[in-house]
Amino acid sequence: MAPPGAGKTTVVPLRLLHEPWLNDKRILILEPRRLAARAAARRMADLLGEQVGQMVGYQTRDERHISSNTRIEVLTEGILTRRLHTDPSLEGVGLVIFDEVHERNVPTDIGLALLLDARGTFDTDVRILAMSATPQAEKFSALLADTQGPAPVITSDGRSFPIDVRYVQRQRNDRLENIVSSTILEALKNDAGDVLVFLPGIGEINRVRDVLLPLVPPHVDVLRLAGALAFTEQDAALNASSGSRRRVVLSTDIAETSLTVSGVHIVVDAGLARTPKLDPRTGLTELVTVTSSRASADQRSGRAGRVAPGIAYRLWSRIEDSTRLAHLPAEITQVDLCGVALELAAWGTPLEHLKFLDAPPPRALRLAHDTLQMLHLLDHNTHVTELGHQTLRLPLHPRLATMVARSTSSDAWIACVISALLDDRDILRGRPDSLPTDLAQRVAIVLENEHHPDADRNGVRRIMERATDIARRANIEVDDSLTLAHIHTRVGALLVLAYPDRLAMRRATAGQFVLRAGGGTWMDAKDSLAHEQFIVAADLDGDRKSTRIRRAAALDANDVILALGDDVETTTVTEWDSKRSDVVTRTTRKVGSLVLDERIIATQPSPEVTAIVMRHIVINKLSPLNFDSDVRSLQQRIMFMRHHNSGSWPDVSDSALLATIPDWLEPFLSGCTSNADLAHIDIGMALHALLSWDAGIELDTLAPAVFEPPTGRTVTIDYSEPDAPAIAIRVQSLFGLLTHPCVMNNAVALKVQLLSPADRPIQVTSDLPGFWTGSWSQVRKDMAGRYPKHPWPIDPTLR
Repeated sequence: MAPPGAGKTTVVPLRLLHEPWLNDKRILILEPRRLAARAAARRMADLLGEQVGQMVGYQTRDERHISSNTRIEVLTEGILTRRLHTDPSLEGVGLVIFDEVHERNVPTDIGLALLLDARGTFDTDVRILAMSATPQAEKFSALLADTQGPAPVITSDGRSFPIDVRYVQRQRNDRLENIVSSTILEALKNDAGDVLVFLPGIGEINRVRDVLLPLVPPHVDVLRLAGALAFTEQDAALNASSGSRRRVVLSTDIAETSLTVSGVHIVVDAGLARTPKLDPRTGLTELVTVTSSRASADQRSGRAGRVAPGIAYRLWSRIEDSTRLAHLPAEITQVDLCGVALELAAWGTPLEHLKFLDAPPPRALRLAHDTLQMLHLLDHNTHVTELGHQTLRLPLHPRLATMVARSTSSDAWIACVISALLDDRDILRGRPDSLPTDLAQRVAIVLENEHHPDADRNGVRRIMERATDIARRANIEVDDSLTLAHIHTRVGALLVLAYPDRLAMRRATAGQFVLRAGGGTWMDAKDSLAHEQFIVAADLDGDRKSTRIRRAAALDANDVILALGDDVETTTVTEWDSKRSDVVTRTTRKVGSLVLDERIIATQPSPEVTAIVMRHIVINKLSPLNFDSDVRSLQQRIMFMRHHNSGSWPDVSDSALLATIPDWLEPFLSGCTSNADLAHIDIGMALHALLSWDAGIELDTLAPAVFEPPTGRTVTIDYSEPDAPAIAIRVQSLFGLLTHPCVMNNAVALKVQLLSPADRPIQVTSDLPGFWTGSWSQVRKDMAGRYPKHPWPIDPTLR
């Protein structure tokens, strides 16, 4: 353990190179950042008076400067895990140095866990050295313990000079770029030396630079330092000023450890850091700006005292300083673990048998396993599939590696460009809310098929270089013949291979979409993708209430079906469609909650269709059937006969008919699929079919449908009241009738409602002879006055 500048990175490996126990084997040094790896290798080569690639070399994801003579290899951390998978014993390696282990990056924790497991499993004598600038030595000593006890801790105080720490209180409404710029200008005016400024990201760096450039004196250079910048710009920021010129270096936390920015005597610390964090709801890892830790503040301040007394400006209060976290949480506890889960599954050792300072959180690991299984990189037993092994060979997130691995030869180069775009910051600059979401447009810009005024030329060049490197590693040829139309039709189809869970379908409102899993998301209604039916949202931003689409691509249903294959659920359902009033056979293709398409085909008669029709009739309580007045009359007559002679007559009440539909109606449903078909069924015939031949004759005899009066038209007998069937008839039609009308062989008298010539009720009687001899004379007088043109005889029994 030693403070920044003590020589851990560049002096220790050279000092150990000729130790007898190393036995002329190689030393691997792991650095958390590409820029740090380059700088460390160059510094050690300079100390040896050699070129990089001789005794000292380095390898990052994008560069390799190592020869057969190289004894010290400076690697970015992810390189080690790849080597361990192919050579677990690290043949020819005597020492692995984990530099800046206090940063607790995911590759550090994974590489250390796998190397410790390999030491215990394979025949290897590789030694491990962990180097840190902050006091966490006890944790690492315990982790590296062996049978002889905890690993020894070596401490060096290094050489540092006093730091004058000055606190500058930032007010709530102070814009970051303004308070930082004013502090820098004050330091340039009052203090000597170059200024190193710590900011959370490239966006803040650019905004501070824009404020500073018009204000700094002519002899002051304003430089940027960040991992995303070109090497030439990085080198310019690291090199000391010439002559009387001064520098202001605007840097991310990349200059916090491992790197030495020459000539710095002043540090301005904004007190912020950008760290990756997982949102468990969406499964996304996003970079969030947080308050930096006390350990980070001390390391940043220490950069001012490397060669002489220095000054550190902290843009927060002394009181707030004491409330900050001592260290930020380990990255492995905060981020998406898809890459980790795939690495561990490929390694094969159960998680509980691996040594971690902080074990991967179970919830995040389960989410990662779900994602990897969705991508078909792990099987249901969490074993790595053949596709999973292919993706492990690519220096990409498993999602992007899946897209590259599954792409066809004609689309593979586009997949490489998409991966490079999504693996870096957006090439379009400006207010995020004003930028288009279409990822295909960005691909076209990189491939020079399209131009955009907001495109960052350096960013475009960097993406092209990165895409070319991905293609080289995946044995994919760069395709210069792609047309703009082809790009715009294929980006979405490729993107869904990486983000099948981010497939989204447009709602009724332009710009409003629903995701495959059911959540909502949105983009500006004027965006070029706002009216697309299907999109893949690769970049989502926002909180739980409102997730906004930042980068996406359009695709059609056929692209989804082709890409997702087994994930597309095809269902064929034959059911009653209430809107069509018909039985339909509906074939639906879905992914999650999204309906890709739906086809309705003609329904053929079958027992299944008949059963559906009968269910429809029951649900609607016989209403689809044509129960006209004649049918209702027949139904009531049968129920009348059952009432008076229940033993031999069927129950044809509505409730009984509903309960026995298969018995009496099914023979009449052949070929029926709609309400229109049901309306043409002769229900009277169906009810008659329940009666024997003799019963039918008996029904017409004992319970006739109509009553035939002495004169006039026949009238329908109402059997709704079985004990008192009724008729309504004009009194003139009964003149000459001496006996009361009856049914059931005169056993049941009809209730007769006597009507006037205007069909208005006059009187109700169940004793017609008594009416004639009784109240007729009074009725006659009243009716004769109202209807003088109609006959009103004194003796109605005469015709």
